[in-house]
Amino acid sequence: MQTHQPTPGTKKVRRDSLGGKRGNGDQRSCRIRRPDPRKIHVGRPDPGLTGYGGLAQFGGFVRDLGVPAALRELFFRLKAGAMVVYPMEAQIALLIDATAAGEQRVFGIEALSADPIFRHMAGGVVPSIDTIYRDLRRFDDQAIVDLEALTAEHGLAAVRAKRRPLLHLDVDTTVEAVFGDHEGALLGYNPRYHGRPSYHPILARCAETDTVVGAKLRPGNTSFGDADAPSVGVWIDRVHEAAGAKTLIYVRIDSAGDCTMIMRTIAAKGAYFQIKGKPTPDLCMAIYRVPPGCWRTVDVDADGKATRQVAEVDFERDEWKKQGLTVRVIAVRSKERDTGKQLYLWEDSEWSVQALLTNDLDADADELAREYDGRAGIEPLIAELKGAFGIGKVPSADLQANHAAFLIKLLSHNLLRRYVLARAPALAAWRAPWLRRALIVVPGRFGRHGRSPWLRLAPRPHLIN
Repeated sequence: MQTHQPTPGTKKVRRDSLGGKRGNGDQRSCRIRRPDPRKIHVGRPDPGLTGYGGLAQFGGFVRDLGVPAALRELFFRLKAGAMVVYPMEAQIALLIDATAAGEQRVFGIEALSADPIFRHMAGGVVPSIDTIYRDLRRFDDQAIVDLEALTAEHGLAAVRAKRRPLLHLDVDTTVEAVFGDHEGALLGYNPRYHGRPSYHPILARCAETDTVVGAKLRPGNTSFGDADAPSVGVWIDRVHEAAGAKTLIYVRIDSAGDCTMIMRTIAAKGAYFQIKGKPTPDLCMAIYRVPPGCWRTVDVDADGKATRQVAEVDFERDEWKKQGLTVRVIAVRSKERDTGKQLYLWEDSEWSVQALLTNDLDADADELAREYDGRAGIEPLIAELKGAFGIGKVPSADLQANHAAFLIKLLSHNLLRRYVLARAPALAAWRAPWLRRALIVVPGRFGRHGRSPWLRLAPRPHLIN
């Protein structure tokens, strides 16, 4: 006997949020039949049709935030001539719109220039891509600093809006492989394209808002270390200023952060660090020598056998002693870890172990270790920034131009996140490709009534005012 069971709901079903209707196959008694597309009569082209109708409301939101005024104040000096047709603030706003629409390269603006809404938002005419390339090369060191600070400001807006007792600042680096002769693209760590020149950017993410609060494009031969300590200190100060002095900040970094200067800077800024320890021989030996009775079981399997244990390790590096740095070393061993690099210290044993370095001397060891696992959230964010915003696509052979384009894409990401939280908070958990489908890439008809422009959009429930 067959019984009818309703299909369980799932968050992946997003048709309703995009203005569509659910299928009614369960109410039909015959199979569907696809029509013959050759019988569709194609009319005359309509120059008022747009595929990016959502840019109008997104642009209005960005203007309400004061972004155009801030761009003019910061970057007008880069093109201040009396005969300037395309001012620098307008060019940056153009690139923000293009990035929000999904174009990852400057060359993609050639296609967007045919869209009436994009052309209208650009001031009625879209400049040549050669002009945009030249304008990106106008960025100097001070302009790069100002653009990075503006990006972080919008990344911290959600932090200012809601004060939290605890925040996590995740710092990580990534590799942008370059296929060509580009300034600053040098040989360095490149796990995918061995021997290929690249850039090695560093980013800071606020885990609670999933926004970028600090970033820097670096040459490919640059590794994470002492030279990045000042940048990390600046990012901590930003978060403190936005969240309030009483907010606890935990800075989470992978084993690249096992650097005395980095840890000392974090501690000096009044924050806690959670850093995966490098498995050096002396640290591995210290973990190996932990007495069996000192391992505390925190997880067991169905048979009551231990699957996860933590222990305090009596270990101190010479550099920590010289700098007067107090570091708590926590070892976590598990039989169920199946991701990341596995370190096995005990023969004929299934235990894999990793070490956590922190200056939080009071919190529970297992809670700190589990809290550190949340650092993995920066990996999908970097993947989204590469796949949906194209931070790995470099537009020029000039390092400063590439740095500027990199920051503009991050600024676009932060602005899109602010737009979603303000206008469509129900979609806050969505990633950029689906957000674009729901809010930006919306078909419509653009025209004029009298002297006023008007726009009719395809149904999108979250765009209704």
